[in-house]
Amino acid sequence: MTEIEVLNKLSVKDLVKVAPFKSQIRQTSPHKHHNYFELILLTSGSGTHTIDFHEYAINPPILFTVRRDQIHHWNMLSEPKGYVVIIKKSFVEKSLDRELYHLFDKISRFTCTPIYCTDHLEKLLELFSLECADTSALNFIYLEGLLKALLSKINESIAHEKSKKEHVPSNLLEQFRELLANEEVSMKQVAQYAEKLSTTPQNLNAVCRKFANQSASELIQLHILSEAKRLLIYTSKTIAEIAFQLQFTDASHFVKYFKKHEDQTPLQYRNS
Repeated sequence: MTEIEVLNKLSVKDLVKVAPFKSQIRQTSPHKHHNYFELILLTSGSGTHTIDFHEYAINPPILFTVRRDQIHHWNMLSEPKGYVVIIKKSFVEKSLDRELYHLFDKISRFTCTPIYCTDHLEKLLELFSLECADTSALNFIYLEGLLKALLSKINESIAHEKSKKEHVPSNLLEQFRELLANEEVSMKQVAQYAEKLSTTPQNLNAVCRKFANQSASELIQLHILSEAKRLLIYTSKTIAEIAFQLQFTDASHFVKYFKKHEDQTPLQYRNS
C-alpha cells in the first residue's frame, strides 16, 4: 500500500505563517499535513481541490480549510491567486485568548465556502504576510493580535456572503452533505436525516452509494469523527462536553466509539 506523503511548510520554530498562494501550482499528488491547520483563500483561478476524497470546484473568491491529517490535492486549470494561512496547534495552545479558540471553532466548521473578499481582508493578509517574512521582528503577542483580527474578518466575510444568497444544493447527496455540515449536533441515524430531506433511508443510501461510493451511515460516521477531531484540536472543550455536543449518551460511549475507529482515545489524539 502506497504511503500518503506528509508535507511540512513550516520550520520547527515557526508557529504561524501567511504567504501568497504559489501561482506555479497546478497539480499536486494527494498529501497531508500532520502539524498544522491551513486556510486557503483564492481570489482567482479555476479547477478543483479534493479534500478527503470529496472534489470541490474552485469558484473564487473561495475559502478552503484543511485540518490536520486531511488528505488533499489540487488540479488547477488556470493561474491561482490568493493567500495561504498556516497555523500550528501549538500557536493556539500558547494563546491565553479564549476568543481565538472561539474563532477557530467557527471557521473550522467550513471545508469549502464562498467568501466576500473585501479590501480590508486582503490588506490584513498582505500585512500578515509581510510580518511573517520579517523573522527578525516576529512577536507572539503582535502575531496573536493579527491572527485574531484576520480570523474575525474571515468569519465576518463568510457570514456576509451567506446572507446575500441562500445556498440551494443541486441534488440529494449535496443536500445531505449540507445538512451534515450545518447541523449544530450530530444525529447518528440515517432515518433522521432522510426525514429532514423528505426521502426514505433506502433512497438516501442508494444515492450515497451511487455518487459517493459510500453508504449514508458511512458518511455520517466520517462526519462525526471529523467533527470530533476538529473539536479536539481547535477548541478547549472537555471530552465530556464534546461527547454531549455530538449527542453521545455519555463520555465513555464517545471514547469507545472514537477508539474503535481511530485506534486511540480522544485524549491521545488531542495530545499527539
